[in-house]
Order: sequence, then structure tokens, then C-alpha cells
Amino acid sequence: MSTSEKIPKSMAEKFTTITALTDYFSKKYLNEEYKVMIHRVVGALARKRPSPLLKGKENVWAAAAVHAVGRVNFLDDPSQSPHCKSKTIYEFYGIADSTGQNKSKEIRDLLKMGQMSPDWTLPSLLVNNPMVWMLEVNGLIVDIRQAPLELQQVAYEKGLIPFIPSKQDG
Repeated sequence: MSTSEKIPKSMAEKFTTITALTDYFSKKYLNEEYKVMIHRVVGALARKRPSPLLKGKENVWAAAAVHAVGRVNFLDDPSQSPHCKSKTIYEFYGIADSTGQNKSKEIRDLLKMGQMSPDWTLPSLLVNNPMVWMLEVNGLIVDIRQAPLELQQVAYEKGLIPFIPSKQDG
């Protein structure tokens, strides 16, 4: 776990309990990539001051974290793999749809998670997320994937893009 992913000691037990619940769901319905991203979400919530995880039940937070990550990454889209409906998440955790939806929205608002948010997009979906690749160059918004390799390299070195797309293709 990197320094930025460390969990405060006071929140370690809560983090462990919630992620154990999400890990079980991830193993049954999702994949390792989702598991890691859900851990990032729960960790970010654990580091908030005061942590919202201190109020509410662990199963509700677990369901909401799964749903929030799934919402950003279109988990309910049948063309995606893995694919899972919200109803399945909430039934698995034994909570009402409205409870899960409300807590998921709270997480998304707290962490500024919108659909296609680059920070919360699964690594395998980054290449197809246009929000990752739109950059301002000389006052114009451009898709950096269409720019010359040299410009892509500069953007990568400045930390503006997660990888050099031209080098991923070949």
C-alpha cells in the first residue's frame, strides 16, 4: 500500500471490515480491478476528517462503495464485462435500493465521482474514456491520442495522462 493509500489507525478496523465485505462481492460478481478500485474508495473515505464511515452500517457502506465504483464504470451496462445490476448489489448486502442509492450518491459527492471520472475509472477502461485524453493545447481542447508522439510524451511527463496511448497500440 503506497503512502497515499495508508489508512489511519483509528479507521483500520472499519476499513478492514468494509473491504472484507466488498472483497467477497468482488470475488463472486466482479474482478480484481474492481476490488482494487473499491478499496481506493473505502480508503479515501477512511482518510476524510471526520470519516463518514464512522456513522452507519458496514454492509451499507460496502454496497454503496461497490455501486459508486460501478456507476462510474458503467457496471450496469450489459455490454460490459463484468456486468451487474444495482439490484443485485443491494440484495447481496441485504439493504433497500433507496438506502444504497442514497449512500452511493453521498460517496460520489464526497469524492467527486462522476461518470467517466478519470481518477475513478478502472485502468482497463482508461484508454476508451475521452475525459482522460482531452487536454487544452494552445487554447484549444484536443484529444491527445490524435496528437504527435512528442506532445503525448510531454503530457505524460507532466502527469496529465496515465500513459502514452501511441505506445499502447503497438
